[in-house]
Amino acid sequence: MALKASSRGQVPPFLVMDVMRDAAQLEKAGRNILHLEVGQPSTGIPQQASQYLQKILGEERLGYTLTSGLPCLRERIAQHYLDTYQVEVEPKRIFVTTGSSAGFLLAFLAAFDSGDRVAVPCPGYPAYRHILNSIGVDTPLLSVDHESRFQPTVQLLEALPEIPDGIIVASPSNPTGTVIPDKALREITHYCDVNGIRLISDEIYHGISYGSEPVTIAALSSSALVINSFSKYYSMTGWRLGWMVVPEDLQRSIECLSQNLFISPPALSQFGGMQVFECLDELEENISRYKKNRLILLHGLPLAGFKNLAPVDGAFYVYADVRHLTDDSQSFCNKMLWEAGVAATPGIDFDPINGKHYVRFSFAGTNADMEEACLRLQEWLK
Repeated sequence: MALKASSRGQVPPFLVMDVMRDAAQLEKAGRNILHLEVGQPSTGIPQQASQYLQKILGEERLGYTLTSGLPCLRERIAQHYLDTYQVEVEPKRIFVTTGSSAGFLLAFLAAFDSGDRVAVPCPGYPAYRHILNSIGVDTPLLSVDHESRFQPTVQLLEALPEIPDGIIVASPSNPTGTVIPDKALREITHYCDVNGIRLISDEIYHGISYGSEPVTIAALSSSALVINSFSKYYSMTGWRLGWMVVPEDLQRSIECLSQNLFISPPALSQFGGMQVFECLDELEENISRYKKNRLILLHGLPLAGFKNLAPVDGAFYVYADVRHLTDDSQSFCNKMLWEAGVAATPGIDFDPINGKHYVRFSFAGTNADMEEACLRLQEWLK
């Protein structure tokens, strides 16, 4: 008799990881591949933090911490909100997580039941949909485009057949890098408060912007969940460390869920998280590199034929409309990888409806790689 397998695992793959795998195989075979597929800084943890952690390894036992994280780290994150946004957040509302991925899972499990409906932007980070669907939550799509600057609006929420139980916003967003203007964010927050909609704000790209700084939802709502991460601005992707700002009514639920699912975040990573707040000079050098990379792609991609680009307000992505080149972005990216040696992510990873017409380029790498990628694409598509 065949054994039963849960339908929860029957979610679509995260295609960027497939592209990353294929690129690694080509590199193993001797090909030179330029990585514009993964949203990962090419730099590691800041040097000062690395040196501090070598000392910690010799001094600390590094056992389990509190489920909610080291008290000193929670206090330091609360200070970050005061220093950066002039917002007072009580340390007891800060919950340290095993990456932002654990934060999203905890938020979804604590806030929603099977059968609930959570509106998600489309295009948007695919794990939102996949995690929610795996726990039985429906995900009505908010189709965002150039007209809405690839961000949700109150008008799009009002157009849904039913008022959702929740909504996810991301500013700056993945895959487009667009930022929700302050006025529009306040309108969305007010709409959610009036209609009893749980608002979840993905703020993992805060600190990486090229104009006005994004507003944190923590400044606008005490009932919203804020998810952040040490991966992007702080260059700690492999350390798997993030945090949440948790509303009072969900604090105990999230604590109990985390106790059972994760026990505690990695201790060494938390000590590293303490230190990176003191490394702003080095981290801002990374932002300067991203700014230059952004300009390189905004100049070089149109010369190669990628002319219709989403606004790049923040993060480190360019989202390009390629409908004049293909109606199959996955096949297009595969050919680009094999023939031009440039790895990029097909838009269908982020948008199951219109993503076949889009490609995402990440510019988190070196200036030289961005320049070479533009040259290769110009040659490939001429």
